[in-house]
Amino acid sequence: MTAPLLSVENLGKRFGGFVALEAIHLDIAKGERVGLIGPNGSGKSTLVNCMSGTLRNETGIVRFDGRPMNGLPAHQRTRLGFARSFQLPRPFNSLSVAENLRIPIEYTVNARPAAHVPAGDIVGRCNDLLAMVGLAEKSEKMPRDLTQIEMRKLELARAMASEPKLLIADEAMAGLSHAEVDDILALLIRLNEQGVTIVMIEHIMRAVMQFSQRLVVLVAGRKIADGLPADVVRNPEVERAYLGE
Repeated sequence: MTAPLLSVENLGKRFGGFVALEAIHLDIAKGERVGLIGPNGSGKSTLVNCMSGTLRNETGIVRFDGRPMNGLPAHQRTRLGFARSFQLPRPFNSLSVAENLRIPIEYTVNARPAAHVPAGDIVGRCNDLLAMVGLAEKSEKMPRDLTQIEMRKLELARAMASEPKLLIADEAMAGLSHAEVDDILALLIRLNEQGVTIVMIEHIMRAVMQFSQRLVVLVAGRKIADGLPADVVRNPEVERAYLGE
């Protein structure tokens, strides 16, 4: 059996007396598309922060590509191929769109000698990323000049600049129109087809069901379901979590 790309074993996290996560087990296979859902306050962001190194879990272990990650800060996990985008885009507002990409590309070149970007072709890699997300004509614009969906695309391009093996897309479609959701959805599927494993956190169930090969549900810090999307949404415990008794 092929080892999972990401493995979470018995992960727990507390904030004082509040149990944010309890005994979470989760495996993500290479090339998989996984939807991570749950009501507000269910622990999704806390789980992502523990996996990515922003927070430290008190119990359990996170393994990425076979390597234990406990104790590694977020930037070192990024070097290993773990990337995330944020629900609220965080560009460098004083830099152009292209410059926002050149910074993480240069970081990748310097931190990972095996990266696919030749040191002299940073501009070329930047242009490729901009074309991939449909922002080639916006390269010299400032982030403040972008629309909401363009900001989301820039955020995804910044995450992809580190050449990740795994991308966690955190509510990349929040607040977008129906057509814009389809645009981001198509982009994420293209990235997956290029070999990037993707975990998508999203509240737009139409998008989640269309994207996900597997669905994981958190409620009150516990994993209550994990399986095929069609089966998970019929789970009585999942229905209660979203619809009430």
